[in-house]
Amino acid sequence: MGEIDMKEYCTYRNPKEPLEARLKDLLSRMTLEEKVGQITQIERRIATANKDIITKFYIGGMLSATGSGPFPDALCSEWADMVNGFQKLAMGTRLGIPLLYGIDAIHGIASIKGATIFPHNIGLGATRDADLVRRIGAATALEVKTSGINCNFAPCVAVCKDPRWGRCYESFSEDTEVVRNMTSIVTGLQGEPPTGHQRGHPFVAGRHNVAACAKHFVGDGGTEGGKNEGNTLLPYNELEKIHMAPFLDCINKGVSMIMPSYSSWNGDKLHANRFLLTDVLKDKLGFKGIVISDWRGIDRLSEPCGSNYRACILSAMESGIDMVMVPYRYDEFFDHLVSLVKSEELPMARIDDAVERILRVKFVAGLFEHPYTEKSWIDSFGCEKHRNLAREAVRKSLVLLKNGKNKPHLPLESKPKKILVAGTHAHNLGFQCGGWTGKWQGLNDENERFPVGTTILEGIIETTGKDTETIYEKEPSEHTLKRDDISLAIVAVGEVPYAESFGDNEKLELPSEITGMVISVAEKFPTLMILISGRALALSPELLDKIEVLIAAWLPGTEGGGIADLVFGDYEFQGRLPITWFRSVDQLSNRTEHMLTDPLFRFGDGLTKYT
Repeated sequence: MGEIDMKEYCTYRNPKEPLEARLKDLLSRMTLEEKVGQITQIERRIATANKDIITKFYIGGMLSATGSGPFPDALCSEWADMVNGFQKLAMGTRLGIPLLYGIDAIHGIASIKGATIFPHNIGLGATRDADLVRRIGAATALEVKTSGINCNFAPCVAVCKDPRWGRCYESFSEDTEVVRNMTSIVTGLQGEPPTGHQRGHPFVAGRHNVAACAKHFVGDGGTEGGKNEGNTLLPYNELEKIHMAPFLDCINKGVSMIMPSYSSWNGDKLHANRFLLTDVLKDKLGFKGIVISDWRGIDRLSEPCGSNYRACILSAMESGIDMVMVPYRYDEFFDHLVSLVKSEELPMARIDDAVERILRVKFVAGLFEHPYTEKSWIDSFGCEKHRNLAREAVRKSLVLLKNGKNKPHLPLESKPKKILVAGTHAHNLGFQCGGWTGKWQGLNDENERFPVGTTILEGIIETTGKDTETIYEKEPSEHTLKRDDISLAIVAVGEVPYAESFGDNEKLELPSEITGMVISVAEKFPTLMILISGRALALSPELLDKIEVLIAAWLPGTEGGGIADLVFGDYEFQGRLPITWFRSVDQLSNRTEHMLTDPLFRFGDGLTKYT
C-alpha cells in the first residue's frame, strides 16, 4: 500500500490501528450498496466478460470454478496476472476494499497446469500423519497464493459414513477422531495461531498463507444411502458428536470460513437452518469468521431450483449466511438484497454482521496491505520440494491389504528381469488424480496430460531402471499372456474420475470386463493389483483368490513414483484403512459405527513390515 497520505487519513487504512477500530471505521463509511456488494461473490467469467461489474456492484468476492482460468492451459503466472487485474479494479473503488478470491484447491491447486497434486483426503486419512497433512496444507497455500488467489475452499471435514456417497474421497475417514486429527491442514493453510489467540476469531499468519474454509456444515457424510445433497437423519447429540466435532477443531485453529452443506438435517436444508448456522455455529461455538454459501447453494432452497429467488435470499440471510456464492445472477441478487433491506424485511443489523465478518477476514489476511501476489514466488509452484512431499504422502497413504505367500510377494527379493504392467490406470495421470483436477469432474482422456507428474508406469520404469524390462499393455494381448519369460504382473485398475452427485454409486463394483482382465492376467502370472479408487469397492472372491498382492492406493495424485517406492521395497507400508471395507453393498444398510457383519477388511487394517 505504501505510505498513508495523512491528508486523507482513514483509520481502516492504517495497519497499526487495532483491528476492531479499523472494522468500525470502514463499516461507518459504507453505503448499503457497498455492503451488499461485499456479500456478493461471483464467478470470474462474469468479470472477464464485463470488468465494470466489479466497480459498479462493489463486488467483494470472486472465485474460479475448477479449471476456470484466463484461458485453457494457462500457467501460474498468467493466473496471477488475471487475479491481480481483478484486484486492481477492486482497489480502485471509492473505499479500496480488496477481493476475497477463492478456489477449490482440495488436493493442491489442481486447476492450474504444473501444480503439485496431492492424494485426495481419503488417502491422507490412511496415513494417520497430522504433521504430513499440515505440511501439505502449507505447500498448497504457497502454490495457491503464488497464483494470486487468497482463499481456499478446503478442507472438507465431513465424516463419511457411507462409501456410496460421491464425495467419499473428500473425507479423511469414517472415524470422527481421524478426521479431527487431520484438521491440522487448517494450520498448514493459514499458519499457527499465536498463544493467546482469541478463540473463534479467524487467523491468517502471513503472505504465504491463505484463508481456509471448513466444509460442509454439517452432516453431509451421513446422508441416507450416501446420497449427495441428501438428508441426514440424526438426533442433535449424535450430529454434534459424530459430524460437528471436526468443525470445532477447525474453529479452534482459527479457520476463516465455514461453508454449509447442500444437504439437509432431519428434512431441513442446511443453507436455511438458523438453529445450526446462527444459534449453534455462531453463538454456541463462537465462530467469528465468514459463513459462505456453496455454489448456487441458496438457489436450492426453492423448487424448482432457482425459482422464487428473492425468498431464497431472504431465508439464507436470515439463517446466518454472510457471503453468497451467487455465482452468476449477481444483478438479481444485488437488487433483491438491497430491496429486502430498504423494505425492512431484512434488518440492517444482519447486513452489518455479515459485512463485518467478511471485512474481518480480509483485514486478518493482510489483503488491505498486500492485495497482489508476488511473482518472485513463482519458482515454488510445482517445485521439487512440493513434489517430494506429495511422493512421501503417496508412500504413507498406500494400504497393503493382501500379501500372498507364493512368490513373488512383497518385498520383492530383487528387481525382476521382465515384468508386465497393465490396466486402465497404469499410465493415466487423470485417473490417478480423480475429480476436481483440471475440470470439475476430472480428466477422462488418457491423452490429456494436463497434470504434470509421473504415472504408475513411469514410476516403475524410473525405479527399476535398466535392471528390468517393462512390457506395458493396457489390456494384455493373447500373445503376451502366453509368454513364459515374465516374472510378474502389476495391474492398476479402479474408478474413473467423478465429483459430487455424479459419483453417487449404489453398486460400487469394478466393471466385469476389468475384473475379468485382472483374473486372466493373474491366471498366467503372479499378480500385484493396485486399486485406484476414492472408496472401498466390492471385490469378487475369485479375483481376491487369484491375485497375490492387493494395494489400496486411493487417488494418489501426480506422484506415481511413490507407489513404485513401496512395490520395490525401498520403503515399508504404513497406511491403515480409514474406512471399513465391505464385502457387498448390501452390508452398508446395516452398519453401526465401524461394525459390519463380516467385513472384508476392518477399519484400521493394513499390513506393515509385510506381515
